[in-house]
Amino acid sequence: MAGFLGVTMLWVKAAHVIFVIFLMAGLFMMPRFFVYHHQCAVGSDEDKKWIEREDRLRKIILNPSLILVWVFGLMLAFNGDVWREGWFHGKLLLVILLSAYHGWLIGYFKKLRRGERPLTEKKLRLLNEVPGIAAAIIVVLVIVRPF
Repeated sequence: MAGFLGVTMLWVKAAHVIFVIFLMAGLFMMPRFFVYHHQCAVGSDEDKKWIEREDRLRKIILNPSLILVWVFGLMLAFNGDVWREGWFHGKLLLVILLSAYHGWLIGYFKKLRRGERPLTEKKLRLLNEVPGIAAAIIVVLVIVRPF
């Protein structure tokens, strides 16, 4: 095995994929939670339950997974010295955009917690498609390496 990771490279790659799966699950769940959260009255018991669910998703799945995806991903990038490859530039851009999307989700959660509802349910449902589209493109870039 080449690179500084040596024989641990496959373990790091496995960990990266595992935490990508966890992250994507959270990125799919949170906007769906928002849709359901929008349907309850601000300040109600149900509102408080949704805030608690969203906060747990953020603390237990989303934030730790995002950090570990970046840690393992950067280890793999340095190990494989892929910084000059076009497919990697595309993947890195999409991962940065997904990280920004994660940040936006956390910001929207904080608005819901304050009782604000700036978006419609329809817009939230559309935003739920963002991680799936990004994931599909990332997989093609990593597997096919079109450029």
